[in-house]
Amino acid sequence: MHFQVILRILGILLMIFSITQLPPLAVSLYYQDLGHWAFFTAFAITLITGFIIWVPVYTVRQELSIRDGFLVTVLFWTVLGVFGSLPLMLSEEPGLSAVDAVFESISGLTTTGATVMTGLDDLPPSILFYRQQLQWLGGMGIIVLAVAILPMLGIGGMQLYRAETPGPVKDNKLTPRITETAKALWYIYLSLTVTCALAYWLAGMTLFDAIGHSFSTVAIGGFSTHDASMGYFDSAAIEVIGIFFMTVAGINFALHFFAWRHHTLLHYLKDPEVRFYLSLLGLITLLTLFVLVMTETYPAVESLRKAAFMVVSVATTTGFATADFANWPAMLPFMLFVLAFVGGCASSTAGGMKAIRVLLILKQGYREILRLIHPNAVIPIKLGQRPIPDPILQAVWGFFSVYLMVFVVMLLALLATGLDQVTAWSAVGATLNNLGPGLGEVAAHFGGLNPTAKWILCLAMLLGRLEVFTMLVLFTPAFWRR
Repeated sequence: MHFQVILRILGILLMIFSITQLPPLAVSLYYQDLGHWAFFTAFAITLITGFIIWVPVYTVRQELSIRDGFLVTVLFWTVLGVFGSLPLMLSEEPGLSAVDAVFESISGLTTTGATVMTGLDDLPPSILFYRQQLQWLGGMGIIVLAVAILPMLGIGGMQLYRAETPGPVKDNKLTPRITETAKALWYIYLSLTVTCALAYWLAGMTLFDAIGHSFSTVAIGGFSTHDASMGYFDSAAIEVIGIFFMTVAGINFALHFFAWRHHTLLHYLKDPEVRFYLSLLGLITLLTLFVLVMTETYPAVESLRKAAFMVVSVATTTGFATADFANWPAMLPFMLFVLAFVGGCASSTAGGMKAIRVLLILKQGYREILRLIHPNAVIPIKLGQRPIPDPILQAVWGFFSVYLMVFVVMLLALLATGLDQVTAWSAVGATLNNLGPGLGEVAAHFGGLNPTAKWILCLAMLLGRLEVFTMLVLFTPAFWRR
C-alpha cells in the first residue's frame, strides 16, 4: 500500500472539490439569497484541509496498485460525501443536522436521489443549485469509475469489458490512460448535459430549472428543484425529453465513447446488453400501460404518459416522478420497484445490479434447463457471438449472492431500528440500487426516519454505488496484509 500517494491524491481531490463551492456561491450572490457565507466557509474549510493533507507528501510520485485503487475509490465518495454536507449544515436554510446533511450529500454524490428535505419550492436558489450540482459531479465520477477503473479492478464480472472499453489494460497498475479516458468521457457527459438543458429550456422550463434538471437527468440522480418533481411542469414535451435522456444516460458510456470516436450508431443495436435493456423498458411500459388502462386509473393518453415516464425513471434508477407510483393498483408498485434491481447498463450512471449481469444470470439459468435435457452437452454462454469465460460467470454469481446478502443484512438492521417491513425493505432497495424514492414511509422523503436508520442507508448508498465489492474488500484482513 502506498499511503503517501493515497494521501497526496486525497489532498488534491479535496482542494479540487473545494472549487465546486464557488458556482453555488455565485448563484447565491446573483439571487441575493444570503447563502453565500455558508458556501464560502465550506470552500475555505475544504481547501485548507486538502492543503494540510497534501503538503507533507506533495513530492511523492508512484503508480497506484490495484489495492491502492480500491482504497482511493472508497475514500473518494466517503470523504467528499462528508465535506459536501458542509453547506447544508452551515446554511440557515435548510440548516440540516449532521446526519441529514451527510445523508443528502451522499445521496447527491452517489446519484441516489433519496432526500430528507421538503419545501424545496421555498428554499434558497443556491441550495437548490448545489443539490443538483452534487448529482452532476457524482455522475461524472461514476462514469470514470465504471468505465476506466472497475473493469480494471475486476469487480463482479466487470472485467468483461477490460478488452473492449477505453482505459487501463495492464493487470497490476492503474495507468495514465485513465486520465485520457476521463477527459473523453467528460466531454461526452458535458455535451449530453448541455443538450439536455437546452431541450428542457426550449420545452418551457426556466433556465434555472433546465440547468438543474439536466444535471440530475444525465447523472440519473432524480433530485429536483420542486417538491412535485417533474410533475410540477405537467408537460408532455418535457417528459419525452426526460425519457430520452434518462434512457441514453442508462446506456454503457463506453458505447457512447465508441460512437464519439468512430461517428457511428449501429453498434448500439448490435450490443446484447442494450437490446436487453431497451426490450425490458418497452415490455414493462406496455404491461404498466395495460394495467393502468384496465383499472381506469387515468384516461388512456395520460396512462401512456405516466407509464412511459415512470417506468423509465424507476428502471434507470433516476427517481423523477410525475405520479405517485406507490399508490398505483395491483402489482405495479412492487413490479416497478423490483425493476430497479436490474437498473441500467454497466458503465453508465444508472444504479442497480446492471442489465449485463441479469442477462448473464438468465442465460445461465436457461443453460441449466438445457443441461437437464442434454446432460452431456457442452453449452457455452455467449453475448452476441462471443463466449463468456467461466471465471467471469462465477464473478457475476458471486456479485449477485453478495448483493442479496448485503440487502438482507441492511434490511434486518433497519427492522432493528423500529421501521415497518415495507418501509425497511423499500428503503434498503431504494438506496442500495441508488433509486431514491421508496414505498411506505419513504415514498415521498426519508426525513422521518430515525438517525440510526439514516446512517445505515448512507452506507447502503455507498455500497450500491461502489458495486458492493469495492467497499467490502476493505474489511477483509487479506486486503491489509503485506
